[in-house]
Amino acid sequence: MTVARTICLGFLVIIAIGTILLLLPISSSDGTWDNFVTALFTATSAVCVTGLVVVDTGTHYSGLGQFFIVLLIQLGGLGYMTVNTFLLLLLGRRLGLRDRVAIQQSLDTTEMSGVVPLVRSIIAMTVVIELTGMFLLLFVFTPDFGLDRGLWLSIFHSVSAFNNAGFSLFADNLIGYAGSIPVNLVITFLVIFGGIGYQVIMEMYMWVRDRISKSSERVVFSLHFKIVTSTTLILLFVGTLGLFLTESQNPETLKNVGFLEKLLSAWFQSVISRTAGFNSINIGEMTTAALFIIIALMFIGASPGSTGGGIKTTTVRVLASGTRSVLQGRTQVLCFDRQIPPELILKAVAVVVSSLGVVVVATLVLAISDPKSEFIALLFEVVSAFATVGLSMGITADLSTVGQLVIIITMYVGRVGMIMLMSAIIGDPKPSNIRYPEENLLVG
Repeated sequence: MTVARTICLGFLVIIAIGTILLLLPISSSDGTWDNFVTALFTATSAVCVTGLVVVDTGTHYSGLGQFFIVLLIQLGGLGYMTVNTFLLLLLGRRLGLRDRVAIQQSLDTTEMSGVVPLVRSIIAMTVVIELTGMFLLLFVFTPDFGLDRGLWLSIFHSVSAFNNAGFSLFADNLIGYAGSIPVNLVITFLVIFGGIGYQVIMEMYMWVRDRISKSSERVVFSLHFKIVTSTTLILLFVGTLGLFLTESQNPETLKNVGFLEKLLSAWFQSVISRTAGFNSINIGEMTTAALFIIIALMFIGASPGSTGGGIKTTTVRVLASGTRSVLQGRTQVLCFDRQIPPELILKAVAVVVSSLGVVVVATLVLAISDPKSEFIALLFEVVSAFATVGLSMGITADLSTVGQLVIIITMYVGRVGMIMLMSAIIGDPKPSNIRYPEENLLVG
């Protein structure tokens, strides 16, 4: 079995186990067997760290059911191969070449050396960041719900935020805390750290460590770090400004609140829209312009090696740099005084084209199965599912069974990635020494 098939089947196995667990009466708040499609939808959404739901998580599921969901979120966020490798290390087993290649592909890294320390670092970093988020959220939830309930809410939302899942135990998600500065800042920074990728966080850590220890060795940031951080900052600024301008005068959302809450809500939704499914304002009441901005942010998504989805920030930056090179009449694609390899440019094009294809086909099928829903709502739902974001205009629970199955498939495809999925279906590409003659044609 190929590495790609192992990874894709691994996610399917976790989804299947999660579905069975959520079907059980012990997972339901009323102690009855759950609906199969509901359990499958919730398990897929949790494993694919999406956050779309067809039932209210806080009331439909028991405490044990909520525990199963947060466990699926954690497993899905870390990734099948990371969890599998960690378990093998706990059992004292050595990793073979095949295992190292699988980890390399699942984490989207360029080197196989040092994958074992990398997995250990990822696990440790995840625990530290999630515990920090839990501790900070305790100061908000404990006064409102008591220690026991406040602790569980803090754990659940910290894990959900860092893994960019967007699941919430509140019926209105985080609308009730729209004006809470601590909740907005903690959740958004957990989402940002979860969405920039493990490599970027590790480079940040080494830079801070060397500054504190006053080491003579200077950390040289990689091109990946520079592209991810700069693109992320640009998207955060543009998204916040765009949502503030389009929603500040909307009487259904932000018009009647103060300037600080407007800015806070715009910042929150700008961060969340690229990767996680929390919301502090009613998405269904937003203006069409704001919805279009969110769709664009969702489609771009997070960064490689992270818990988020989308076509990724690096893909957008590579294509933007390629476009700039064409407009300037250059034959090389440059970014931060470095040349981008042609194979990476082709991969970026393949990611965008295949992603657009999935979104178009899924939206078309959804429009056929649920013709009464508005087109913007259907497109929003599909892009949210494919980019594993989890935002919705409120139509998820009202979709037909076929429509929900379409969203389930879209979430899965978005989580494993089109390139990985195609490699699993058709196998790894075979190298060829055949060279064909070149011929020009008209483009553009």
